[in-house]
Amino acid sequence: MEPIQSSIKKWMKTNKNFQQQHEAIKQSLLADKRIQAFLNDHPSITNDMIERNLMTLHEFVNQTPCEHCQSVETCKNMIKGYEPVLELSQNDIHISYKKCVKKIREEKRAHAENLIRSLYMPKEILEASIENIDPDPVREPAVIEMINFAREAKNKLPEKGLYLSGPFGVGKTYLLGALANRLSEYNISSTLIYMPEFVRELRDAIKDDTVTEKINHFKTADVLMLDDIGAETQSAWSRDEVLGSILQYRMMERLPVFFTSNYTMEQLQSQIAVSNRGDVEKIKAGRIMERIRQVSKEIIVGGENRRK
Repeated sequence: MEPIQSSIKKWMKTNKNFQQQHEAIKQSLLADKRIQAFLNDHPSITNDMIERNLMTLHEFVNQTPCEHCQSVETCKNMIKGYEPVLELSQNDIHISYKKCVKKIREEKRAHAENLIRSLYMPKEILEASIENIDPDPVREPAVIEMINFAREAKNKLPEKGLYLSGPFGVGKTYLLGALANRLSEYNISSTLIYMPEFVRELRDAIKDDTVTEKINHFKTADVLMLDDIGAETQSAWSRDEVLGSILQYRMMERLPVFFTSNYTMEQLQSQIAVSNRGDVEKIKAGRIMERIRQVSKEIIVGGENRRK
């Protein structure tokens, strides 16, 4: 009995309708600009090789080039976010798949978002950018310092951050968010913390015995940013055991810390010297301030209240 494959080949050669359809498909594929470019790049490809790999060429042509897609989500290719690439190997044409530009961009954006770990920060702060900072002479020194920090961080993380002091609503927190996003472009992670909520969470963490774990996490962050320091309810425990412990570690390891506050450094020392019980401990407050000065540089941020 004649093998079925031989019978099919014989039928294909003698059936005129099939031959016509086959030739029409082949010419349609060869008219595709991407196929033409591939063949021009590989002049060694013969007609026989093309005949053997018509299904491969058909698979390639029936997928959408990256530039025709709006996003990875709307991609219609066999593998979302991947575009086909024709390759010549061992006298055969093969398809491999590579990430498209939009897929790479999406992954970079997701990676950048993962690099910015935040607690209790509004979305507008997490989306801040240095380019979108309104030009304002009174904020210019802070912006210049941040740009310089980011530029140095590309090669080596500076040992000192900034202490941004100024009145309510002048954009101090936005500046931190803008810097965090710029640093994420260099694969440097930032942890942003809103201090009043952070202290409240740590008190709750006493119940499930996770205080040490949380404090250790903030100790070792690449760049630590403490927003609105001085606004939290003061206690000897939060000042000495929490803030003091974090700052001591970062000072010893020469890791930068950024702060925002409505108080200048001098005013903050008086603020943290008084606990919620009314105790005044100037020496302990002075010790905390010494650590703050070791890990940051004070910059006054002025301007109008942008939250009105």
